Amino acid sequence: MKLRIWQEECINKAVFQYKRGYPHFLCLATPGAGKTLMASILSSRLRTEGLIDFIICITPSRIVSDDFRTELEKQLGKKLNGKLGSIGKTLTYQAMLSENYIWDLFEQYKVFVIFDEIHHCAGNDLENSNAWGEKIISNIQGKAAYTLALTGTPWRSDSIPISLGSYTEGGFIHCDYSYGLTQAIYDNVCRTPHITLFDNDNITLNESGCTSKFDSFNNLLSNSNCSYQSIIESETLIKYMLEKANKTLNLLREIEPSSGGLIVAASTQHARDIHNILKRYLYEDSDIVTYLEPDPVSLIKRYKYGSSKWIISVGMISEGTNIPRLRICCYLTRVKTELYFRQVLGRVLRVSQSTNKYGYFYMPAEPTLSEFAYRVSKDIPDENNINIEKLPRNHNPKSTSNNPLVHFERNKTLEINSFECFHSESEETAHSLLSRGYENSLVLYGNFESKVISLSGLI
Repeated sequence: MKLRIWQEECINKAVFQYKRGYPHFLCLATPGAGKTLMASILSSRLRTEGLIDFIICITPSRIVSDDFRTELEKQLGKKLNGKLGSIGKTLTYQAMLSENYIWDLFEQYKVFVIFDEIHHCAGNDLENSNAWGEKIISNIQGKAAYTLALTGTPWRSDSIPISLGSYTEGGFIHCDYSYGLTQAIYDNVCRTPHITLFDNDNITLNESGCTSKFDSFNNLLSNSNCSYQSIIESETLIKYMLEKANKTLNLLREIEPSSGGLIVAASTQHARDIHNILKRYLYEDSDIVTYLEPDPVSLIKRYKYGSSKWIISVGMISEGTNIPRLRICCYLTRVKTELYFRQVLGRVLRVSQSTNKYGYFYMPAEPTLSEFAYRVSKDIPDENNINIEKLPRNHNPKSTSNNPLVHFERNKTLEINSFECFHSESEETAHSLLSRGYENSLVLYGNFESKVISLSGLI
């Protein structure tokens, strides 16, 4: 199998360092770059050279674990199901807490351990580690023959050190090999992100008998008690965003009929609401995958190998989930961390056989998320700088057909009812509490604005 240049370089460097007595190797590669294949071929090479006896691969989810096992077995020609005759096992970080029998292997054999998305494991000592980091420190660190850590986002939202990582005095993690989005786009390894921020310039909020006006979501959230959850649960915004996304997806499917779209929802009820909006207004069906489904992994696999258009997820399709036919994502979750934002963005950046090289990402212009989008724009090649324009009020929308960067739709009055969001550990509890909050009347007049962080154009 012909490797990408970065994969071959990374494998050679890892083997070189292992043979020089450095047992740990951290690879930072942008989501969608092909870390699974690289790690699998590295495993095969180490075994061929007699440097390892067994392989343990630990991942954040079952579906990622299954994908990893498939590729490892393909490259090694051996089973990795943990049964008699196999040469290893793939498991999740959660399962690592209970499968204590595997640690006995480290006493007698040369074991190679792969950590996919290592940033889930926190702590450089037992004092600051999470449960997964503690297992690594107690059972793997210093006992495995070699370890390989993979990540596309080498930081944690809580700022705790990543397990097995080494840090500079400035607090930056040391990566033995790095392959960023810029290079991946140049190499045609990843699609170019095309991020659209949806905003509104004439918002009226009736709150406890008082009426206030706002010219953006940023202004609304900063100067009122209206919550971000109220915005993402707005039927008006959802409908508007999905109309735009569905139109783009239809164009993509004319070229590549299997092209699909992902909608990331905030809760299971939110997912059902979005499903109903798609059905009622756009006459589109959609699959829903949440933790409440009996077998969500099977649902994701069915969508992955199928050709249906839309799938709505609540926390089930993020990092590591490989669905190359995903071309569009609507980000309607209340999670506002850069880690999660970049992981979800990565779902539409995987290269497929399609001739179109863009991954489309739609989201409200919430200030924190907008900042993340601008940071991503700094990672892209120089000729694809951020482009933002604001059309004058007397602009004729028909003249925007050759300008994919900004689009205004005028002369529409959009009214929604929203509720104050209550914080809760349970997403279902949070949603049920909405009915006990006080009602706001949020009215969005006229100009929905699409600010597009574009790259070289549309379809």
